[in-house]
Amino acid sequence: MASPDHSNDTKEKILQTTLDVIKREGFDSVTIRKIASRSDANIALVNYYFGSKDKLINEAIKGLLIGFRDTFDVLDHVSVPPKERLKLFLTRYVQVIQQYPELVLHTIAAGSAMFASQHEYGEFLQATGFHKLQKVFTEITGEERPESLMMMVTQIFGAIFLPALMKPLLESGAGVKPAPIDRQIDFLFERYFPEHGEAKERGK
Repeated sequence: MASPDHSNDTKEKILQTTLDVIKREGFDSVTIRKIASRSDANIALVNYYFGSKDKLINEAIKGLLIGFRDTFDVLDHVSVPPKERLKLFLTRYVQVIQQYPELVLHTIAAGSAMFASQHEYGEFLQATGFHKLQKVFTEITGEERPESLMMMVTQIFGAIFLPALMKPLLESGAGVKPAPIDRQIDFLFERYFPEHGEAKERGK
C-alpha cells in the first residue's frame, strides 16, 4: 500500500497536470486517459482519487480559487491604512492570476457551465469578499451607498485584473508591454482617489 505522503504527492501531480492541460488546451481537452498518461499514473488510480473527469476538474479549479479567496484576508488588517490594504489585496490577486492567466480566462469563459468550486467561490464573494472590499472603499471615500460601492468594486477589478488577464495577448499580439502591477495600481489610485482618504489615513 502506498504511504500517505506518496498518495498526496500523486494526487498533487494529477491535479497539477490537470491545471496545465486546462491552461494550454482548455477544459474540453481534459480526459482521464490523458491526465493519467501525463502524470505517470494509471486510469484506475485517477478514477479512484477523483471519481470522474468533472470531479477532477472541479478539484483542480478549487486549488486556484482558494488562492484567490486567501487574498481577501489582507483586507482584515485594520492596523494598515485602507489604501495600502487595497493595494496589497490587488497585488496578491494579480499574482494569482499571473500564475495561470489562460486558465482564469477559460474558467470565466465557461459561463453558466460552472463547476461546484466556482459556485462556492461565487457564494464567498457574495457573502464575504465583496463586503470586505466595500468596507475598504467606504473607509477611503466615505461612500456608503451599496450600489455605488459595488460599482467601485467592479471598476477597480476591471482596471487592474483585465490587463493581467490580457497580458499574453497584449505582449505577443499587440506588442504592448504592461507596466508593473504596483505602478498600475499607483497610477489608478492617483486618478480614482485624488481627494479621498489621505486625511483619514493620517488620523485627521
